Amino acid sequence: MPQKPQQTSGTTSKELRIIARPAATIEAVKKDPDKLKLLTIIDHLKVISERSLSSLVYTLSKEKNIKFKYSFVLVDQIPSSKELSEDVRVLLYLGLVETEPTLRKLRLTSSGKEFLEQNKLDENTLNELLKAVDELKERILSEERVAEFSARPARGRRRFRR
Repeated sequence: MPQKPQQTSGTTSKELRIIARPAATIEAVKKDPDKLKLLTIIDHLKVISERSLSSLVYTLSKEKNIKFKYSFVLVDQIPSSKELSEDVRVLLYLGLVETEPTLRKLRLTSSGKEFLEQNKLDENTLNELLKAVDELKERILSEERVAEFSARPARGRRRFRR
């Protein structure tokens, strides 16, 4: 008869899980067209929040049929993608993109601009992408302004006097 493993009463064990991820390198970014598209979008718009970038990439893939590898989940009508967030973290880690300290928005660093000049997308893809971004630019930036306004603390409001 097989024996049952013995359990000690009242003790719990903690597991250490190691998740292997490939190292992020500049060479990997050169070979990944989606990361190059993200860099191009950020460069074209100058500054953009991560939430607006996610919304823009979602809209580009759904409405303008521009291919991205990201899968999105809608959370309260706001698109979210784990893969997109990981790619943004890689670009931040490599120093190609930085977060603007006051507004907490993404922008290209000088090394990111140099990298993009040396590793451009092909002309067809670049023109198609920039045209689609320009068409959606106002909608995305207006959504961003609304989000900024609603997140801003109520400073300087006068209280109602009786």
